[in-house]
Amino acid sequence: MKTKLTLRLDSELIQSAKRYSERRGKSLSQITAEYYGILSLVEESSEIGNATEDALPPITRFLKGLLRESDVTVDDYRKHLEEKYL
Repeated sequence: MKTKLTLRLDSELIQSAKRYSERRGKSLSQITAEYYGILSLVEESSEIGNATEDALPPITRFLKGLLRESDVTVDDYRKHLEEKYL
């Protein structure tokens, strides 16, 4: 059963999310549902113990830890995200 949910978010975040959903060809509701679904999987698997990585989608599992040995900083990543999405 689908139920309506109202979220209150910053208007800039909403506009950014709408642009993201358009680029992906999905509705904002669908993207939000997928996000919360992934969060639930990760939470459930972390409760099990070491199974956390098994709950990740294949592409995420592949990319996880890829930059661990690099000199990329959190600030570098934030700058990249700002340039890409804002």
